[in-house]
Formats: sequence, structure tokens, C-alpha cells
Amino acid sequence: MQYLKSRISLLLLTLVSGAASLTAQTYRLPGAHIAEHNDLIAKQENIPNEIKAENAQQFLDNLFKEEEEPELDIYTEGWDSRRVNAYTGVEVPQTRVIDVSKFAMPHPGYITSPYGYRRRFCRMHKGIDLKAHIGDTIRAAFDGKVRMKNFDRRGYGNYIIIRHENELETVYGHLSAFLVDEDTYVKAGDPIALAGNTGRSTGPHLHLETRFMGYPINPAAIFDFANQTVHTDTYTFDKDTYQEARNFDPNANTEYAKQYQAEYQKNHPNQDQRRSSGKVSTYTVRKGDSLSRISSRTGVSVKQLCRLNGLKTTSKIQPGQRLRLR
Repeated sequence: MQYLKSRISLLLLTLVSGAASLTAQTYRLPGAHIAEHNDLIAKQENIPNEIKAENAQQFLDNLFKEEEEPELDIYTEGWDSRRVNAYTGVEVPQTRVIDVSKFAMPHPGYITSPYGYRRRFCRMHKGIDLKAHIGDTIRAAFDGKVRMKNFDRRGYGNYIIIRHENELETVYGHLSAFLVDEDTYVKAGDPIALAGNTGRSTGPHLHLETRFMGYPINPAAIFDFANQTVHTDTYTFDKDTYQEARNFDPNANTEYAKQYQAEYQKNHPNQDQRRSSGKVSTYTVRKGDSLSRISSRTGVSVKQLCRLNGLKTTSKIQPGQRLRLR
């Protein structure tokens, strides 16, 4: 019995010692700290109801607002230049993808003279000539701002240059009148001028150039003139290929020329009557001409040219030779 009491006393002593040890290791915060903590909790509002996605986005926008790179101003580089190529001496990238999806056809005319080297003039033709009549409306190809309008007696005649938001510049030559002033912002399709026959021109037409940082791109690489649209929504400029056309088809152009002439005569019957009642129209052959080229220029089919002039499709024509057109 004495032994049992001793064991119980020892057990109670152990428990008391353990409890004392546990109490000694318990951390208590200072009263001032506890009071401050409780005060902060009491002042908190209902956070889940206060946080909104739009507030978070607004916070992020303001956070990075001053760190953003300034947007490039395309109306600065060479803007005050009076040259057609305002980018002389500027480093041009090897390639650049250009958005041409928001476009308007400058004029519905068919091609009368393609882009490329002209042997008879011993120089490059840096644009495309489109059939037009004096007074026809010429429209902006893309959104942009008029950089320059000028007169060049030995070349473009009256011409306008527009710098576009897609970094292209377009040149419109041989105009009879301007409809916009320099520094005017225009949208694709806005009237900018009237077609004419000014400058170095052998007949009314629109000379159209498409340029990227001074490089004269072949307009047929961007526009499909026979179908009056762009080939694709983007055009990739490349220093090695910018002079090439994309599926330029002379036969398709000849067919479109017939449609254009028929539509024009339908809408201008009085002018057509004056032609038919006047003298027989003729065309003087120029150096480098062929029957197909004359057909594209005049809208008269090769078959009709041969019938009117007693020719065969294989017949050779000489500069200075006069051909009947009707």
C-alpha cells in the first residue's frame, strides 16, 4: 500500500512539472499589441465586395502608364522634304509586313502601262499608269495625311503624295486639279484630286506609285487591278522582291479593259456619239509597242485592231505607223 502511494505521488509530481514546463513555453503578446490588432480588424471593410475587375485593370493601366514607349510618329521623318523620296539616307529594314486590308482603289481604270524598265525612255517606270479621263475622281488608297502636292513640268505634272498609317506612301500624278491641301488627313476612298494630262504625258491617265520608305514597290504586288481589290490583307515588303508583281495577267487586264470601256460608254452616251459621228480615231505606234499593249491602252481588242488595219496577230508594226481604232 505504501508502495502504491509512492507511485501515485511520483506520477502527480511529473504531471505538475510538465504543466509548468508547458506554461513556461507559451508566448503571450503584449497587451498594447493585442489592442492595436483588434482595432485594425474592427476597422476593416468587406473586401470581397470592394475588389472589381475594372478597378484592377485601371490600377494596372496607371501603374505602367509612364513606362510605355512613346508611339512612333510616322509624320515626322522627312515630312518637310520637297522630294518624292523623303527617306534618303535613312536605314530601311530588309523586310516589313504591311497591313493593306483597309484600302480603296484610287481609280477603277485598267493598266495602260505596267511597272518596270522602259527601253524607249531608257529609265525605270516606278509606278503603274491607269486609264482615266480628264476630270475623273481620284481617291486616297489608304488612311493617311497629305505630305505634299506639287507640279513637275517634265514628269509628274500636278501630283500629290500621301503618307499612310500603314507606313506606305502613295503618289498620284498627271492630275488636272487638287481637292485637298497639304497636311490634310484623309480616309481611304476620300476624293483627293481629278485626273488629267499634265506634265510628261501622252494622254489622260493616272500615274500611281506605292512606296515604302522611298522604295517604289510595284503596285501590282499590292493591288489586283483586273479584279479591283488587293491580293491579300497584308503585303510583305522585301528589298529583294519589291519590284515584282503578284499574278499580273495581261489577258485579265485586257478583259477588264473591255468591261471598263463598255461601262464608261454606257454612262457617257453623248461622248460616245461625238466619237462615232466625228473623224475615225487612230493611234500612232510608239517604239516598243505591240498589238497587245496598244489593245490595253485603247480598249480595242487585238482581233479588232487586225480587222480594221488588215493585220495578222503575228504582223510587225513600226514606230510612227498609224492604226485605225474604229
